[in-house]
Amino acid sequence: MEFAEFIRTPRVEKVTLYRANTPPLEGTLCVTGHHLILSRRQDDDEEELWLLHRNIDSFEKKLTGSVGTLTLKCKDFHIMHLEIPSIDDCFNVAASVEQLSNVDNINLSYPFFFRPMFDIFEDGWQAYTVESEFNRLQKYLSADWRISSLNRTFEVCSGYPHLVIVPKSVDDETIVRAAGFRQNGRFPVLSYYHKDNSMVIMRCSQPLSGPNNKRCKEDERLVNAVLGIGRRGYILDTRSPTTAKLATAKGGGVEPEAHYSQWRRIHQSMERYQILHESIIKLVEACYDVNCGMDKWLSKLDSSGWLTHVKDALTCACVAAQCVDKEGASVLVHGSEGADSTVLVTSLAQLILDPDCRTVRGLEALIEREWLHGGHPFADRCSKSAFATSRQRMESPVFLLFLDSIWQIWTQFPCSFEFNEDFLIMLFKHAYASQFGTFLCNNERDRAVYQVKDKTVSLWSYINRPEVLTKFLNALYDPNASVIWPSVAPQSLQLWTGLYQQWQKYHPVQREVWDEIVKIKETDKEAKSRVVKLRKHLVNLEREALDNGLIPAPNQVPGAHAY
Repeated sequence: MEFAEFIRTPRVEKVTLYRANTPPLEGTLCVTGHHLILSRRQDDDEEELWLLHRNIDSFEKKLTGSVGTLTLKCKDFHIMHLEIPSIDDCFNVAASVEQLSNVDNINLSYPFFFRPMFDIFEDGWQAYTVESEFNRLQKYLSADWRISSLNRTFEVCSGYPHLVIVPKSVDDETIVRAAGFRQNGRFPVLSYYHKDNSMVIMRCSQPLSGPNNKRCKEDERLVNAVLGIGRRGYILDTRSPTTAKLATAKGGGVEPEAHYSQWRRIHQSMERYQILHESIIKLVEACYDVNCGMDKWLSKLDSSGWLTHVKDALTCACVAAQCVDKEGASVLVHGSEGADSTVLVTSLAQLILDPDCRTVRGLEALIEREWLHGGHPFADRCSKSAFATSRQRMESPVFLLFLDSIWQIWTQFPCSFEFNEDFLIMLFKHAYASQFGTFLCNNERDRAVYQVKDKTVSLWSYINRPEVLTKFLNALYDPNASVIWPSVAPQSLQLWTGLYQQWQKYHPVQREVWDEIVKIKETDKEAKSRVVKLRKHLVNLEREALDNGLIPAPNQVPGAHAY
């Protein structure tokens, strides 16, 4: 298939672009296989818009006389209007946008065509491998864990990577049988090791116990292998008891207490992906409704239920973190499939417990091992966003919920994170549309089939370049080695205006305050550096004066003390 067959009118002159808080831009519109490009070059003023077709969530056509207006609604919540002087050109551009923004062939996606204009000093694909993460933890991990290659052909579990970290006391044959007892083969694997007390968080999918309470001795052995003699653990189920019972009737269910007697089950209900998608649609709709009064707007915000989902995610993560840190118990987390709410909870729990996850590289590693290696289906979940008109029932803003939850913690502990708000917004945008291959496909098996790591560039290769990384660093960062406990009280949770209202409303006051804080921080840093230099200079002057006999030695002055 050639892109040319989708492009009826490749170039249109005198097209005007209208965006919120930005002056109109008139120029030449070009339609390429992957981008809409609007360029204006006159009087040494060069300004361009490059919009990936993949970023377009939906569009609308409006005809007024001989002029057509194409409204583009993007997955990053940006809305723009293109005023096209010819109705025929408007129809042709709209037809091209509709086809090019819905190309299903992954081999035709932009990351496979993107050629970086920068030198790659670090291969992001090799930065956070299972082996490197295991080696990083080896000085803390006991001899009870090992790397297994039982999934090297992805036949045991298509959603897991080819290497996994499992208990050393359990052999591969036992694990393979245990995988048959878990939905989609997602057997329990190590998610997090708490260095302070050697407790762990593991994740998996629901057991296939069914209405007859079937058991699997191999699964029982695998799950119990993480517990010491006399120790107890918690199974954190992200479904309500009612939902778990319904799953049982369909062949899924929960771990029978009689066979998992060392484990106590906790139900911490979280909504599934379809409800989350409806929620984000209502939220963004409310954020763009600038004509309603405050009371109505607050009612819309509340009825969207989005902040309730944020609260549920943080609450569940806090429960998992509390079991590990406060009660000294290991935790097994699962919902149904083990690739959505499960990885959301295990990720947030690690952010609460582990200060390393609050750094740039630490968060990158967390996303790599929990979301990418953990098999979160990015291709399905991020196929549509809040403006989608045709829904495939697989899309859901689960990863956005993760980023929003991080932002909530970030606002409560602004000095404990190395990265800033822009870093989180950047991750959101690249998850939905990107020139990099990091968030392509649904799992590691698919990435291997399409040779993503060989044919595309990793987002981490770009971000970790010093000149780029500087833009995402938090000037207030002061490393905090402690566990941080976010508040989930209603008054503590806020609407992330920097994301959901970034195109609709500009916040000059907040930006000015932040810039002033950065200036104060830099001034304080310079002042401290000057104090250190002056103290060194003073010491050198005193030594010189002593050597020349200009002042008496400290022991010759009554009541004097040597430095």
